[in-house]
Amino acid sequence: MTELVHVIDDDPAVRDSLAFLLETADLQTRLYDSAISFLEALPQGASGCVVTDVRMPEMTGIELVRRLKAQGFALPIIMITGHADVPLAVEAMKAGVADFIEKPFNDDVLLLAITTALRSGQEGRRGAVEAAEIGARMSLLSGREREVLVGLVAGHANKVIAFDLGISPRTVEIYRANVMTKMKAASLSELVRMAMMAERA
Repeated sequence: MTELVHVIDDDPAVRDSLAFLLETADLQTRLYDSAISFLEALPQGASGCVVTDVRMPEMTGIELVRRLKAQGFALPIIMITGHADVPLAVEAMKAGVADFIEKPFNDDVLLLAITTALRSGQEGRRGAVEAAEIGARMSLLSGREREVLVGLVAGHANKVIAFDLGISPRTVEIYRANVMTKMKAASLSELVRMAMMAERA
């Protein structure tokens, strides 16, 4: 999947200079003159990152961040801000912006921020895919297998789990083996990590 840098700015000169900078760094760009036009063109499952100005007519950068979050988009957003907009940028960070860069900015600073954002976006998507796979495996567990898993995650020995569930340690071993197989876990530590990821999902 191609990683796009979505550049949103109502100033054509700024859009063009950003596009030139990014293209010289071999980054594919798409330009938008407003947050509204960006939202209208944004396909479901879009990848990449967003570079946007804070102050724009119709919809500000912060409003865009909130709209994207409400619609379930997890694109990393880099906000460009003038000196007077720093309080707004701090508010944007609280709303979930990946980074904000103050004008006038060094080209290398912006490129580093974009590279970092693209990498974090890829990692986030991989994490979401892994969480979905773990959730699917969890759904294969029987009620008793889930109970054994809870005991294992709590760090309990087979004998303790057996006592708590009123079954034999040998039966716990069987359930434990089933859980490891169904979850495709190579070790107990991996199983615990999966269970914790499923809890957070």
